[in-house]
Amino acid sequence: MRTTLKLVLPLAFSVVLVSLLYASYQYRTQRRSLYNDLSRRAATLAETLQESVEAVPGRATDKNLQRMVARIGQREHLLGVAIYDRSGKVLAITPDHPQYFEERPNTAARSDKLGAGAADFLSVAGLPLYVYALPLHRDTEQTGTLLVIFDTSYIDERLSHSLRDSLLTALLQTILITALAFVLVRWNITAPLARTAKWLVTMRAGSSDTSSELPKGELFDQIHTEVKHLAHALNTARAAAQEEAQLRESQSSVWTAERLRVSLRNKLGAKPLFVVSNREPYMHVFREKDKAIQMIVPASGLVTALEPVLQACNGTWIANGSGNADREVVDEHDHLQVPPDRPTYTLRRVWLTEEEESGYYEGFSNEGLWPLCHIAHTRPTFRLDDWIHYQRVNRRFADAVLEEMKGAQSPILLAQDYHFALLPKMVKEARPDAAVAIFWHIPWPNAEVFGICPWQRELLEGLLGADLIGFHIQTHCNNFLETVDHALEALTEWDRFAVNRQGHVTRVRPYPISVAFPKTNGEAKPSRSAGEERGVLCAELGIEASLLAIGVDRLDYTKGIIERFRGVERFLELHPAYQRRFSLVQIGAPSRTDISRYQQFIQEVNAEAERINHRFQVGHWKPIVLLLRHHSHQEIARFYRAASVCLVTSLHDGMNLVAKEFIAAREDEQGALILSSFTGAAHELTDALLINPYDVQQLAEAIYQALDLSSEQQSARIARMRKTIREYNIYRWAAHLLSDLTEIRIEAPERNEVPFLT
Repeated sequence: MRTTLKLVLPLAFSVVLVSLLYASYQYRTQRRSLYNDLSRRAATLAETLQESVEAVPGRATDKNLQRMVARIGQREHLLGVAIYDRSGKVLAITPDHPQYFEERPNTAARSDKLGAGAADFLSVAGLPLYVYALPLHRDTEQTGTLLVIFDTSYIDERLSHSLRDSLLTALLQTILITALAFVLVRWNITAPLARTAKWLVTMRAGSSDTSSELPKGELFDQIHTEVKHLAHALNTARAAAQEEAQLRESQSSVWTAERLRVSLRNKLGAKPLFVVSNREPYMHVFREKDKAIQMIVPASGLVTALEPVLQACNGTWIANGSGNADREVVDEHDHLQVPPDRPTYTLRRVWLTEEEESGYYEGFSNEGLWPLCHIAHTRPTFRLDDWIHYQRVNRRFADAVLEEMKGAQSPILLAQDYHFALLPKMVKEARPDAAVAIFWHIPWPNAEVFGICPWQRELLEGLLGADLIGFHIQTHCNNFLETVDHALEALTEWDRFAVNRQGHVTRVRPYPISVAFPKTNGEAKPSRSAGEERGVLCAELGIEASLLAIGVDRLDYTKGIIERFRGVERFLELHPAYQRRFSLVQIGAPSRTDISRYQQFIQEVNAEAERINHRFQVGHWKPIVLLLRHHSHQEIARFYRAASVCLVTSLHDGMNLVAKEFIAAREDEQGALILSSFTGAAHELTDALLINPYDVQQLAEAIYQALDLSSEQQSARIARMRKTIREYNIYRWAAHLLSDLTEIRIEAPERNEVPFLT
């Protein structure tokens, strides 16, 4: 109640004050108007009488004058008329006049003296009067004075009534407005605030989310947004504290987002962090139906790992602005504060032309380096024009990095992947005080294979501009050092895995990337069991199957999708009892569809699936269900939970996170993972059924073995792999990579900043 009164009473006082000021103004205006009206009426009447009186000849007309003024007296508020001669003697006067008008008043004497009209307000015996006098003439000689007298008491009476009405109106307005304000404040402000406070108390006490109890309405939308963010942060902090306490209790060393944030904030100190990648963490596009701008978060484990660090140190992420509405939301410096709900770091977008995008990304990166490094029997294509665009785009990004670093002391840069092999050297030459790292997310082939690239020397020199190069596994580190040995004149220090070239030392280390292990504290578990989820999914897909296998890949020739299909075909040949029971759901996300090899591969995948289905399909059952579209994390998680087997049959892969995502999603500790031995994940997930994807017979037997595992065997294998992923998660990857980078001592000479290209 006190809060309501504090809000309402000032409003009531303001209404009273405004009403009084308006009443006062209205009173003065009406008073002036009435007096002006009376003055005009008196002057008009006097001038009319003046003409009539001056037309009467001589003294013989005194009786006529008396009759004239007697007739004139019947006017509204007119008290009387008097006519005086030059000496001041009354010649004629209205009957029943006040006795004092028998003598000429000062107003008439002043008019006679001035020879012009004169007016006064008088009070006689408590009666307010208004008198107006005009001189009389005869033959140009002044002969007397005419006086008209008005009773002004009506003005005071009228003003009194008007003032009373104004004050009553003000009082009623004040009462009504105050009452309405009281109700509105109670209804729209104090009561919702009380409910919000109660909700916060409930959240602080650790109860479940009760956001439905929050008041609705535009007035509180922004407050609710911030309150929910505050509650979310509180819950996150509470969960992190509980998790940290459990980890301390069990003496575990599991990394969490909060632990990563705190650890690297302490290690980075005041050093600013910059991340460069081709893919941006947030993309803006126009919706087709209404052209409204929509924000999309591209699926990326990298964002999961690096956002906590960038948020902790107010870092900057520099990326290719690939969304068709990206330009609409940045400022004049191409900056955007992200995440949208709680902006804590900067996204800097770099704009590429279609020609640059085609040459640098589709051409040199994905038709050249990608097949070269994956050794997947697709011939790499190297074109001079693509190489020129690759160099140009790397310079564009390097200039953007240097522009963002301007004025920063001892900055830290983490570049991502094979798109930016030249960038470390470009940045290091301009900013030798910067600590530069690059993580190569794809495999690194042996020296002979990499030597196919016509510009291997330039790529290696660009990479060696970094202080730290990261790969997924040790084999890729070894291959890189051997490539340097073959192609460059440099000191390769195998004992500490480093390259010393022209006095600059580059460390080469393995950092196996992973996924964020799902949290269980305070989160709702799936409402359906694996069997129930499988039934729902089969109904949605229009198939009949009691056993599901799942494959999740980009439609890329390195993923072994066709080999996987042939393995399923061979399995059904060897074990016909599984026909009409076993189906493989293959989620294939279209990728790089502007490249002819990828267009051809999509056709090959479709043709192979149709061939096998045509051979085995019966009724509503078919062995292969091909879903060629992008799926969200939530959609894919349903298939992970429902599948009896997950098939990862990459012909060559740096790591492959699908294998880890499947294991992390299986909270029921059931199911089996068939994993290609040519993936980085095979070095960690040794409890998977490891296969050679080129061996169709081995793959078929692995499917049979996976389906034949007992529930206890499945649980034992999945539990061990889940423990590995939980301990070696994405946060540990980021912590070790960036911690190693911050511990490198940078011997930087006096720097001369290179001017930026425009």
